[in-house]
Amino acid sequence: MWISKSRGLQARVVTWLILGSVSLAGLSACLGLVGGRQQEQVQARLVPQAKPAHLSGFQRAEGPRTLSFPADHGPHNDFQTEWWYFTGNLSSADGRHFGYQLTFFRRALLPPALIAQRQSAWGTSQAYMAHFALTDVDDQRYQAFERLARGAAGLAGAQADPFQVWLEDWRVEMLEPGIYRLYAAQAGTLLDITLVDNKGPILQGDHGYSRKGPESGQASFYYSLTRLVSSGTLQHNGSRWAVEGQSWMDHEFSTSVLASDQIGWDWFSIQLDDGSELMVFQIRKADGSIDPFSSGALVAPDGSLQHLSRQDFEIEVLSNWKSPRTQASYPASWRLSVPVVGLDLRIEPYLADQELDVSYAYWEGCVHVQGSRSGQPVQGDGYVELTGYAGSMAGEF
Repeated sequence: MWISKSRGLQARVVTWLILGSVSLAGLSACLGLVGGRQQEQVQARLVPQAKPAHLSGFQRAEGPRTLSFPADHGPHNDFQTEWWYFTGNLSSADGRHFGYQLTFFRRALLPPALIAQRQSAWGTSQAYMAHFALTDVDDQRYQAFERLARGAAGLAGAQADPFQVWLEDWRVEMLEPGIYRLYAAQAGTLLDITLVDNKGPILQGDHGYSRKGPESGQASFYYSLTRLVSSGTLQHNGSRWAVEGQSWMDHEFSTSVLASDQIGWDWFSIQLDDGSELMVFQIRKADGSIDPFSSGALVAPDGSLQHLSRQDFEIEVLSNWKSPRTQASYPASWRLSVPVVGLDLRIEPYLADQELDVSYAYWEGCVHVQGSRSGQPVQGDGYVELTGYAGSMAGEF
């Protein structure tokens, strides 16, 4: 959802790369499939050995700035952390439903002024991480993969012209303005789809400046592509399908930290069949309350935007699910209401177990939505992200 996601992991990656704590052979092993016992081995390699780089020297999100496209689709290396985040709901002609996530994270190793020029092709100022996950609703099966790489020697990187971000052969690239190709493959699971943007960038918060707390710089620059018409090929479990559906993209960059009493967040992105989209997030505090800097946005069919403050929406948890791996208890269904626009929604996961038990455990999954708007029935699909349930995120960033 926003810039603090996986920052603790990225700090581990930074230390790991700076100190050269693994050989090239170890590096190659770390960049493969993460899952089951292999995942545990990677986590063991990423035990922190020093504190991450201090925030001074990085740019910070301290007020609105003009975002320009396609330039701002690319990397912002003067900020410490950044990600490009794609999720979507896809269906095949025979009615099978799939959800997917492909996320690329960038973490600066040092502030730009402290980076010395190096002649080695392996020298880098950036570390990258990516998550690829697939939900097969009919088979009730969820798979998640993780890769790590330094932003050097062609292993991983991002650029603005033409826009692309990649980690090895996982990649998103702009084919032409408003049209993107997304590709990822691992262990027999493949996703190769084209995304056509119907609405253009939606600037979250104050013209793209999204505050997360009261302190100066406790914010991100944040925009979304909320209606990406998607089509292509999906391969899974020995079968191959032509699929189509809708995707969502978030891009954020910042140098920021969670407040000491902010333990996690719940983020919702919803695409409704009336042509509108809804994004809301709520930041949970240690005392059980919701932080007043929680917010959201409602995008009309014509692309016009209505910002939502914490007072404009309510999220009620209706049930819970306990992970058999991490023992974390996550919300498992919700009622989300936005009284100012007469919106009342019931949100249900397509599959209860969509927990990414990777370097940090969090729940990220496809959901179905039904409800009403001003008394008229409405439905749709979306994605939900839940962090801080398998352990507080406070102090990790």
